[in-house]
Amino acid sequence: MSRNNDRLGSSHKVASDPDPQLTHTAENNDFSFIIPTELVDLPTKGIHYGETHPLHGCDSIEIKQMTAKEEDMLTSRTLLKKGVALDRVISSLIVNKAIDPDSLFVGDRNALIIAARVSAYGNQYETKVSCPGCGASQENSFDLNQVQTYEGEDSEAYVTAENGNGVFTTKLPKTALNITFKLLTGADERRLLAGIEQDRKNKNVHERAISRQLVNMIVAVNGNTTQEALQYVVENIPSADARHLRNAYKAVNPNIDLTQYFECSECDYESDLEVPLTSDFFWPDA
Repeated sequence: MSRNNDRLGSSHKVASDPDPQLTHTAENNDFSFIIPTELVDLPTKGIHYGETHPLHGCDSIEIKQMTAKEEDMLTSRTLLKKGVALDRVISSLIVNKAIDPDSLFVGDRNALIIAARVSAYGNQYETKVSCPGCGASQENSFDLNQVQTYEGEDSEAYVTAENGNGVFTTKLPKTALNITFKLLTGADERRLLAGIEQDRKNKNVHERAISRQLVNMIVAVNGNTTQEALQYVVENIPSADARHLRNAYKAVNPNIDLTQYFECSECDYESDLEVPLTSDFFWPDA
């Protein structure tokens, strides 16, 4: 993430159109000001967006800094109940209103959220976490300035074709099926989380986080795009094939590395934990 004044003279391509709402004046008051903005580096560098997308070929996106308006969104009972509070904030912060927040790839959304949090409340994020080893709940501090960009891995071992627009093909090792899959967007992620939450509320159904992720990312199986074919594959492919598909997705998915070191104060457990990105993420003193 970078500030505007760090990019003077930069040749990087940025998706940003002037927004008249970012300049405020008042006829009856002796003040006028421009709401501060900053540039956020996109993990995808814009290479997976289609040619008609405003972020195609752009390695940065301009956002304005958070104000009381966005804080109201984060505390709105209605928006929180609907699960759209964070989405509304993202939409409000993006300067170029031609960009649909739902169309952002998940990695780029994560970068935007981290940048907004750091600008608003600083880089130290303290929250309660449960130790995976003993289950004890304790305070842990994450340094958001230490978050790194994950640019993907060598995908040759997994991907047989790159189809453009964030769509790829891989061949499963066990069943030899050719699976076409896509990088998840904000809309896909919201649908995925809604499904998981539905599972949690249904006491007669176990959580299906892995299978729901596969359903959302698979586009076609041997060219067959019907929902019946996709669902059948998700429910019946061997675990080795499912793992291969998840590894293929990770290999081509630029993202923010949200894991940081954790050491339990109650037991000897130590490992990396993922920084949680919820609406509480924006309330360090709550």
